[in-house]
Amino acid sequence: MSISVLERQSDESIQSQLRRSIIAAIHAGQMTPGQKLLPSRRLAEQLGIARNTVTAVYEELVARGYLDALPRQGYFVGRGLPADAGQIRTEAQAPLRGGAINWQGRLKQAPSTLRHIVKPSNWQDFDYPFIYGQVDPNLFPINTWRTCSRDALGRAAIDWWTADRAVEDDPLLIEQIRTQILPQRGIFVREDQILVTLGTQQGIYLLARLLARRGTRVGIEVPGYPDGRNIFAAEQAEIVDLPVDAEGADLSGAGPLDLAVLTPAHQCPTMVSMSERRRDRIYATARAHGTILIEDDFEGELSGSGEAGTLKSRDTDGRVVYLGTMSKVLAPGVRIGFMVADAALIREALWLRRLMHRSTPLNNQRTAGIFLAEGHYTALLRSLRTAHEARWRRMADGCDRHLPGFRRSPATGGSCLWLECPPDIDGRALADRAADLGVLIESGDPFMPEAQAGRFIRLGISYISERRIDPGLERLGRAAREVGRATG
Repeated sequence: MSISVLERQSDESIQSQLRRSIIAAIHAGQMTPGQKLLPSRRLAEQLGIARNTVTAVYEELVARGYLDALPRQGYFVGRGLPADAGQIRTEAQAPLRGGAINWQGRLKQAPSTLRHIVKPSNWQDFDYPFIYGQVDPNLFPINTWRTCSRDALGRAAIDWWTADRAVEDDPLLIEQIRTQILPQRGIFVREDQILVTLGTQQGIYLLARLLARRGTRVGIEVPGYPDGRNIFAAEQAEIVDLPVDAEGADLSGAGPLDLAVLTPAHQCPTMVSMSERRRDRIYATARAHGTILIEDDFEGELSGSGEAGTLKSRDTDGRVVYLGTMSKVLAPGVRIGFMVADAALIREALWLRRLMHRSTPLNNQRTAGIFLAEGHYTALLRSLRTAHEARWRRMADGCDRHLPGFRRSPATGGSCLWLECPPDIDGRALADRAADLGVLIESGDPFMPEAQAGRFIRLGISYISERRIDPGLERLGRAAREVGRATG
């Protein structure tokens, strides 16, 4: 009987690890139908764990059909499993036979060839992970979230979220978004003007499908979020570059636009906050040209109320569609965002969402709704803002000291710093050398035109602890000097 090593420092329980290990051994063919398992006492002694833990795992696997329990004889691998259960992994790894279909000729799009933000899967292994978009687990109230998840398993809640509600969202979450989150952004709407999405990106995708086709003129920020550009380009829209300066995106030279996708609170990726003067000018221009403004407020919650408020808070005729997310506060994997717009547009987005995956997972919606209703979200947001402000100041000071030749964007806050490299340093080479020293940074290439490849880097602050920022930047500065000498 082959059991993989149990990780005692893992967040996963020993019981769960043992259960998965036995199941994996059965599917890999290491344990065959009818084979007897070690007695619970002996296996417990071998693994150095409690006998009750082994017994509980055995009983659960009996209930699942993986094991058979025979009185006074012990536990055996279930004989009712498929005859080829042990071949599953082997066959899945075998080379495909045939290959008669030319998929490149059949595909109408090739999304894998587009420019994407790519992060190494082992980013948590780096000593100094300056990575964007991840949540610091030390700041997340996991026990509180677990309690809310348990409450979402109550009978009344289960009766709601286990049903097939293809065009409905959780009323508790909708109400909390409407009364807690949106008023902080200066937005006051009805329930039928809110749609729950799988983050802001799905909101962008829904809007592209509903509002853009060949010839639709769509303004996209440069530098800007690459997936937003990719999504509208997939609809064959005409992409119009919107330059970004110290006041945010500028529409003045774009001409009449059908749509414009903007990140006013913290511009992606420069983190520049759009000035109040620029916001007023953009809204006036949009009204004059009939432009629909898509406000991607991807980390507006973390930026606070801001000096200028949201574009949506200025909206008097329904031309601003607001996209928000809870992913930067809770966790990226929770995948809860929301769209706010006129009810007529929300209705069509809701039915289009149904064609994609029906409702956004309702169990997650209910858990998040409880988390908000009990005040935990507001408390978490307060602690995150405090931590991010302190980290940003430490980062800005450290960049000035350890990266003197790099030019920072004129941002004064946000979840990352956007840096332009000196002429003798290529950002891609710097990222590679920094990785060798245990420092993870992101290339700015996905956000920029290809002609400016290697000119920018992004340093995230949301995951790395404040005490590790300065030593990490010191190592990054060392990497920069080595790359500069090699270039020179």
